[in-house]
Amino acid sequence: MMPVYNQTTVYEFILLGFPGLHTFWLFVFLILLIIYVVTMFGNLLIIGLVSSTSQLQSPMYIFLTHLSLCDILISTNVGPNTLRVIASRTCYISALSCDTQLYFFGASALTECALLSVMSYDRYLAICNPLHYAAIMNHTLPHSLAMTCWLAGFLLAMITEILIFQLDFCGPNIIDHFFCDLAPLLQLSCSDTKSVEIQVSITVMTIIFTQLLFVLGTYICIFFSILQISSTGSRQKVFSTCSSHLMVVSTYYGTIIALYVAPSRGYSLNLNKMLSLLNTIATPLCNPIIYSLRNNEIKIAISKIYFQKNPLKDQRQSGTG
Repeated sequence: MMPVYNQTTVYEFILLGFPGLHTFWLFVFLILLIIYVVTMFGNLLIIGLVSSTSQLQSPMYIFLTHLSLCDILISTNVGPNTLRVIASRTCYISALSCDTQLYFFGASALTECALLSVMSYDRYLAICNPLHYAAIMNHTLPHSLAMTCWLAGFLLAMITEILIFQLDFCGPNIIDHFFCDLAPLLQLSCSDTKSVEIQVSITVMTIIFTQLLFVLGTYICIFFSILQISSTGSRQKVFSTCSSHLMVVSTYYGTIIALYVAPSRGYSLNLNKMLSLLNTIATPLCNPIIYSLRNNEIKIAISKIYFQKNPLKDQRQSGTG
């Protein structure tokens, strides 16, 4: 879909990336490359482990699989292009590719917010209502909830994309960012962007804030349930898991709200870049570490696969024992 403009048709944009890097560009490039590779490996590892291990077929790990898929989509949509922008200092991107990148970024961001809400609901049922957990979270409900998250994210992002297609872009075509994000793109439009800004703000304030309040409500209930656990060890284990989840939820929702509640022309693009780096680079890296790689069941699954692939090592350890 190529947007039609009333005046001069813009067929491509120029991404400036980080013009202030100068001699540090190679260092930043290598750091972001390592983060991208580790992010992809960590999330693919989670997907592979959950898919191949029968012990990891619980609802929590089903949601983690979808969260990893979402992180892969975010990283793949933004990461390689960011590396290209840093390496070439400036980068040309077609209008169609720019619109596509913006759409998939918005869709994956909304989907991830919804998945985080569903995961908090799953933890709420497991901790606050354990006797009915298996009956409520049956075999089909986790998959239905996950598919609903994906559908809602892509449909809501499509509304924004349709409104953007109606804008006029008559120059300049330089985007002061490392990918096609909403705020810097709206600054290039010579049309009235109020409709897009209002729609995005309403979406964030109604959908995102509602989900955030839901997450906070579930964690208040979880907190009181944790206080009622008699065993200190069990209480600390549950609290550690929930606090890690809540920390990532707060960071992710915080950046989304700061980026899209008021994406106006007066928006600080430097702040936008920093928040976008946190949202698109750091969060997909932290998710597999916090949610899964610190999890004992994941560690056991990795060790089982490792020893199955190394039977001689296993035999040596058995012989020496």
